[in-house]
Amino acid sequence: MGSIKPTGKIAANYIASLLPIDTGLPVLELGPGTGVITKEILERGLEPSKIVSVEYSKEFYAYLTENYPGVKFVNGDALDLENTLKDIEYDTYAGVVCAIPLLNFPMEQRTKIIQESLKLIEANGPLIQLCYGPKPPVAAIPGQFTVEKSDQIFRNIPPAGIWIYRKDVQ
Repeated sequence: MGSIKPTGKIAANYIASLLPIDTGLPVLELGPGTGVITKEILERGLEPSKIVSVEYSKEFYAYLTENYPGVKFVNGDALDLENTLKDIEYDTYAGVVCAIPLLNFPMEQRTKIIQESLKLIEANGPLIQLCYGPKPPVAAIPGQFTVEKSDQIFRNIPPAGIWIYRKDVQ
């Protein structure tokens, strides 16, 4: 858990709106928690089978699989995406949503999650990071990836920052 409350509907809807869902490729969700963002992605029209969602907590995983049929939930670790996703048929994603509370992790682990996630995204696809801090959880690394602030959702408790990472294509 990275917040005192689950992500609010306004923030979840905004995050889902940033995903390219019309490419034919699936999207990857890291840290779905109670599924608020998952629900908004589905409401935007993406087929459940085109969402792969990695949840670490066994309790949340059980809740999600019961409440969002058809979504490909994986009870696993985002710090080890290669093994966590080994049984999933997809190897490229249109984008990634990461709601893992990265500020709770050491910088080395934060950077690893960003780098490993970006390897799975098509050319210019976004990695959308939800964060409750004033700065991005990982600064841009020239030659590897860029990061830009998308928006601050003040109507979320606590206010949520949305950061977009992309592969640095120089």
